[in-house]
Amino acid sequence: MFERIREKLEILADAAKYDVSCSSSGSNRKNHNKGLGDAEGSGICHTYTEDGRCVSLLKILLTNHCIYDCAFCVSRKSNDVKRAAFTVDEVVSLTMNFYRRNYIEGLFLSSGIFKNGDYTMERLLNIVKKLRTEERFNGYIHLKTIPGASAELLQEAGLYVDRMSINLEMPTELGLKLLAPDKSHEDVKAPLGLIKDKIQQLNNEKALIKSTPKFVPAGQSTQMVIGATPESDKEIMHTADHYYRKFNLKRVYYSGYIPISNDNRLPIIGSQPPLIRENRLYQTDWLMRFYGFNITEILNDANPNLDADIDPKLSWALRNLDQFPVDVNTADYKQILRVPGIGVTSALKIVQSRKFGRLYENQLKKIGIAFNRARHFIRYADSPLQLKEFEGGHIKNLILSESTSKYSKQATNQLSLF
Repeated sequence: MFERIREKLEILADAAKYDVSCSSSGSNRKNHNKGLGDAEGSGICHTYTEDGRCVSLLKILLTNHCIYDCAFCVSRKSNDVKRAAFTVDEVVSLTMNFYRRNYIEGLFLSSGIFKNGDYTMERLLNIVKKLRTEERFNGYIHLKTIPGASAELLQEAGLYVDRMSINLEMPTELGLKLLAPDKSHEDVKAPLGLIKDKIQQLNNEKALIKSTPKFVPAGQSTQMVIGATPESDKEIMHTADHYYRKFNLKRVYYSGYIPISNDNRLPIIGSQPPLIRENRLYQTDWLMRFYGFNITEILNDANPNLDADIDPKLSWALRNLDQFPVDVNTADYKQILRVPGIGVTSALKIVQSRKFGRLYENQLKKIGIAFNRARHFIRYADSPLQLKEFEGGHIKNLILSESTSKYSKQATNQLSLF
């Protein structure tokens, strides 16, 4: 029996690795009545929480059987792979045993779809319900929503989990129809809208009712596969922006396509996913959510794709030199935040520090900004030059050459240790 469970775990944990929608929880589910675990402040999946802690979870599929034949998916029904399925009790037992041994801090549970959406979703619901009510497990639970599942099952599941997510799969409906003709973005919008409305309803009731049930306290997320279809970065990020605004998502994840079949509908891109592009998309996502950028400022008809050589913030600045230099001693927080090399924390420090006097170069370096990059776009108390003396192309080449020199020096220093 033990060997069979171990074999299932190897198969279904390996199949789950393609889902990258893992993050810190943001949940506030506390431990009450001597239960086991506490999700408050915890995250998942060997990632980092907002306070810098690295955390982990048991990340598995309930089954890798699936009625769909999505060309990009390793669990598609036409793929010749070993199939397995856990029972409800097996998942509950694994989670509790791993947690008691301090291997994990929570559970990330997804599944292929066997029979239909309701049949699969009902089993996922039974797992999380049993963990919460019978095992009194208070650790973090992230549950993948099954497309086509009934509203009643989704709403009940939301009472027991911290985060729910459903994969958008492809950035556009056209791309989805090409690689997964049985699926539709409408199947994703329905559950996202349902969960969003329920969260909002309970938040509104808090003003009138002393105690309301916890319902998906860590919110919702989604995931898109990048590089399997020919969408531009503009199309990808405009889709993400739309879903952020319409469904109040906590995160959109961008998963670089990994070649897993010889289907002629799929591109030939070698054995590695497009990691640089994936990274640039995440940086753009960050600019939208934390830096006050509108997506049309970064990606538009004139600039439909991100620059692989430089990050999107620097790329935007070089295209908009008329907005620089920014005087760090007088500019407001939002202007300072747009300077390449200055992050959210550094911008706040600058605004706070200048209350005690004008800021000089040595002070800016101590604050922690990337000074070699930022110096081309700012004015400070002892600025040697004005930005207008440089052209955008010259600044870009200068920054790239400085970066290359810096990394070469670091590599040389590391080699000298041996």
